[in-house]
Amino acid sequence: MKKKLMVAAGLGLVQLAWFSTPSHAQDTSKVLKDVIVTATRSPKKTSEIGRVVEVITNAEISRWQGKTLPELLNTVPGITFSGANNAPGISSSIYLRGASTGNTLILIDGFPVNNAAAVDGSYDLNAFPLNQIERIEILKGSGSTLYGSDAVAGVINIITKHAEKNGILSSVQLSGGTYNTYKEALSLIGKVNNTDLAFNFSDTDSKGFPAATDTTGNGGFKDDGFHQKSIILNISQHLSSNIILNGNFQTTINNGDLPEYAYFENNGYTYKNTFLNAGIGAKLLLTKGALIFNLNQNNIWNNYFDVGSTTKNRGEITNLEGILNLKFDDHFDVTSGVDYKKSGTNQFYSYAPNPGLDNNYQSPITLDATNSISSIYTSLFYKANIFHMELGGRFNHHSKYGNNLTYTINPSLYLFKQFKLFTTLASAFKSPSLYQLYSNYGNTNLKPETTTSYEAGFDWEIINSTLNFSTVFYKNNTSDVIYFYTNPNTYASIYKNGQQQNDKGFESDLKFKFKKLTASAYMAYVTGTLTDENGIKTNNLYRRPSHTFGVNFNYQVLKPLSVGFNFKYTGARTDLQFNQDYSTSIITLKPYSLVDVQTQYNATKHISIFADFKNIFNEKYTDWLGYNTRGFNFMAGIKYAIN
Repeated sequence: MKKKLMVAAGLGLVQLAWFSTPSHAQDTSKVLKDVIVTATRSPKKTSEIGRVVEVITNAEISRWQGKTLPELLNTVPGITFSGANNAPGISSSIYLRGASTGNTLILIDGFPVNNAAAVDGSYDLNAFPLNQIERIEILKGSGSTLYGSDAVAGVINIITKHAEKNGILSSVQLSGGTYNTYKEALSLIGKVNNTDLAFNFSDTDSKGFPAATDTTGNGGFKDDGFHQKSIILNISQHLSSNIILNGNFQTTINNGDLPEYAYFENNGYTYKNTFLNAGIGAKLLLTKGALIFNLNQNNIWNNYFDVGSTTKNRGEITNLEGILNLKFDDHFDVTSGVDYKKSGTNQFYSYAPNPGLDNNYQSPITLDATNSISSIYTSLFYKANIFHMELGGRFNHHSKYGNNLTYTINPSLYLFKQFKLFTTLASAFKSPSLYQLYSNYGNTNLKPETTTSYEAGFDWEIINSTLNFSTVFYKNNTSDVIYFYTNPNTYASIYKNGQQQNDKGFESDLKFKFKKLTASAYMAYVTGTLTDENGIKTNNLYRRPSHTFGVNFNYQVLKPLSVGFNFKYTGARTDLQFNQDYSTSIITLKPYSLVDVQTQYNATKHISIFADFKNIFNEKYTDWLGYNTRGFNFMAGIKYAIN
């Protein structure tokens, strides 16, 4: 069972720009005058939005080039990226405010990306090279009114690098580090007449380390290698002062070695995953707004090979959308849209230990399973003096589940030009994945999940552009929650609907910036309970700690030299242990703390050198039972830029 669940999970990748020029927030400090896009699907100042939105800026990304994207996101309050420090190539799980992985929507340049072949339809961020990212905006809390299914717990918008000035800027980056890891990256970005071009190529190779934990003590587990090649191309053509055409092409190929499953090595188990993503779009700038159209195709092939067996999973997602942003006057503006999404997967497993003999076995997990969802939505934004309000609704029509409605009510007060007080009441709809419906463990009688979210908090800019403090309390109640059930007597497994999933918690975040120093400190708490169809309650937030806290700072020692520090404490959490008799046990994992240090030196106008030292105290810990984590490790490199 564990093997099939593992091989069914996939990686996913990237997508299309729907707004033309990325906006920039100040480095690490949250300022209520910053302009962001993700929270409202239109550019707005943070003070006008009744949410706390985290921004990982280009400066932060540049400083931590030795990290992976999951490692970087793991430093954000309220996010636990379980498995971020497992062996390269092993899938990881993102938990935003304790919600399961499939409840966080991943956007690439504003466009949703998913993997229709994955167990929960989620997107695996291990597949995205950090050097291709300009900035990241993170909206916490329900975003289903504007973004639809999957945006139950929040939205992570990865904004790729785009041209910002005339001329071509090229750069080459070379780096290497622990586990015989090497990475090369090349980029060409710039504007030529009316054409914006951004091209990025990266090649990563790592011999890795044994992914599975060896409990035999023999030390015979092999290193599980990881190899990745990725290309992304963004082109924008300005036909006139108010008409822009966008084009995007991205492909990534990942291949390497995998263990069979927890605690078990398999020298012949390998994989090759191919991601192909392409899209076209158009943006018409209006006198008081914009009209945007996008068409995107996302295809993923996940192939797993073992001695005598082959697993081939294919996922296809087509997205089509139109968005209207319109400002009526100084008080009212609206974001409306229509979108269509069609998902399909074909998953095939064959077992042939003795070619040519009758005991060969072939079994399709699914045969061309598909579904689709069409939506129309509107959010009205009102502001008058200190009062701001978002009222939104979305009508969905699902090919299997019919019609449903979701809503958002989000009032806020902006006091003394520095203190934002807000509350949110929102609903969300999430349909089961194709795997949960049609796989060997599938259940075609599954109901979709419906969630009601409550949120209240404040965002206080104590000292203008210098000191900021925010706190948010939240509660999410999900009906017909989908969970994986194994019969304790027959060990037969199936996806089922429980009665309720009830999660609650809070986050506090203090950020400081003064001259050469930027710093932040945060803490977060979450707890959750599953009530199954029989009324039995379980604390089921496996691999998710109830308590986390951390500290980050960066200091400009000299004009060309900066030093950074990152500390994160991850509290106790539980995981499921699969026993030899096919039963399961709940195991408590010990808390752990990780300390990372980085340094960056700008030797000349064109040459910069960086070094990231991670887990510098060589902490021994477990994220997933049966899998190893990185000890002390480092990445160092040099970047040469040509203007």
